[in-house]
Amino acid sequence: MLKKIIKSMLSFFNKISNNKLGSTILYIVRTHQIPHYKNPRNFNDKTMNLKFSYKNNDLVVKCTDKYEVREYIKEKGCEEILNELYGVYKGVNEINFMELPNKFALKCTHGCAYNSICSNKNELDIEKTKNKLNNWLKEKYGWATGELHYTKIEPRIICEKYLCDENGKMPIDYKIYCLNGKAVGILTCTEREEGLKRNFYDLNWNELLYIKDKYRNKKKIEKPKNLEEMIKYAEILSKDFKFVRVDLYNDNGKIIFGELTFTPACCCNKIYNQIGNRELGKKLEI
Repeated sequence: MLKKIIKSMLSFFNKISNNKLGSTILYIVRTHQIPHYKNPRNFNDKTMNLKFSYKNNDLVVKCTDKYEVREYIKEKGCEEILNELYGVYKGVNEINFMELPNKFALKCTHGCAYNSICSNKNELDIEKTKNKLNNWLKEKYGWATGELHYTKIEPRIICEKYLCDENGKMPIDYKIYCLNGKAVGILTCTEREEGLKRNFYDLNWNELLYIKDKYRNKKKIEKPKNLEEMIKYAEILSKDFKFVRVDLYNDNGKIIFGELTFTPACCCNKIYNQIGNRELGKKLEI
């Protein structure tokens, strides 16, 4: 109930202030810092400035949509990295769970973290899953976070192939930061089942200590064998944008596209330490 009240308040503030007041409050609460819009000092500041322009950017809206972005990937000649698509639905009643494979991933197209991952259909509570998806479809994601480009997306559900590593766990998520069409670093997300950990690497796979220690994975993350190819794809997909994070997976050595992200953590990301936030900000020209 408290979360709903806070979301409603932030949505109200953003609606009356052209999405700046709620965004500013969220920035302060999450980072414990004051944002600088006129003279942005770090990566969060600069991506926040870009965020305010996205609501009228049709290409950003299209590429944020988890279904429509597939067309963009094809237009860029990268269709081979698209994950297998089982279906796209306007409502939960269109989903025939009996026809789906034993493992699959359901995602809503219009928001963040609207994912339902099924690793064993025999253990899936279908009614609970439907209710969860229905609630997500009803939400107008983006108003509370100031990410108004999300509000322009048609709420739908897509079903894709289930991805896992050789141990049956969720694969490493390689989030390639691209600034003005050039990759500058890779954020890895690991150990989601045990507790999400991140590390940041340069393009030669040297770790950059940009992440606060409590969020870092202390274990060694092996350099992917196809890193150069992943970077190549990321730069192709980022050419049209000042900043975009290109999320990719490795499925037994095959590169699989995840999503394009323009406003990571609503542009008030608390995982960066001061060095990381500053150094990434230096690289981004807005």
